Amino acid sequence: MPPDATARLPLSFPLDLELTLGGLQRGPADPTIRFDANQVWRAVRTPDGPATVRLSRVGGGLTADAWGAGAGWMVRHAGSLLGFEDHPETFAPANQLLADIHRHHPGLRLGRTGLVFEALLPTILEQKVPGVEAWASYARLVRTLGEPAPGNSGLLLSPTPRRLLATPYWAVHRFGIERRRFAVIQAAASRAAALERMVTLPPALARKHLMSLPGIGPWSAAEVSVVALGDSDAVSLGDYHLPHQVAWALAGEPRGTEARMLELLAPYRGHRARVIRLLTLGGIQAPRFGPRMRLRRIAAI
Repeated sequence: MPPDATARLPLSFPLDLELTLGGLQRGPADPTIRFDANQVWRAVRTPDGPATVRLSRVGGGLTADAWGAGAGWMVRHAGSLLGFEDHPETFAPANQLLADIHRHHPGLRLGRTGLVFEALLPTILEQKVPGVEAWASYARLVRTLGEPAPGNSGLLLSPTPRRLLATPYWAVHRFGIERRRFAVIQAAASRAAALERMVTLPPALARKHLMSLPGIGPWSAAEVSVVALGDSDAVSLGDYHLPHQVAWALAGEPRGTEARMLELLAPYRGHRARVIRLLTLGGIQAPRFGPRMRLRRIAAI
């Protein structure tokens, strides 16, 4: 099926599609995105309607092909999604570990989807549970309440806010989602239109507005800000492991507080989200002295 919209984007910098867009994939079973060699397929609900976009490396450039009512919106925003507005060249860390990881990942860009509710839905599911548990819940939610994306990609669109509002809690309990998180999802869904208007705000102000929603704290606001707004300076406060990871990587300290983490990240203001992403890509983890978070069987409760 020929695309409904196409754009050719010249590249004047290194770009690794999987590194740049990997953060959008919520686990290997995420039905809204697929990585194929030098291509990425993604199903999106744009302000103009649903769309599927295929981003392909072609020679020294990139091609964006899109299908569906939101195809034009997707190709117009392909550059933003891929971090064309990002400036990793201004990041020059003095820390040798950070400098080495940064040098070994020249194709990493921090992009912005421009879609707040899309980023908020899986983020809420990731609150206070292990990632593997949240990813399984998200995949099951999309497969049950979503719908096929335009074109023949085989991808699914995430559920609409209206569909989530019309869904009773008992219908999602079997996906491993407890009542509290689903109530937060429905509260956000009821304000979805206002959420999308936040893309015009400075990231710090957008995070403040996000935290006015029931059940949305600093961690969730920061996670959404990085993905939806391309916020390269957001720090996810409230993450159990992150202070230890930062303290270990930047100071050789096996344990750290949030205050210590912010102190160590202060020299990188403007790039603090980039630092955190690089540490994750580098596989940097503080030594573990305690038990891992136990997986739960919410659907059996």
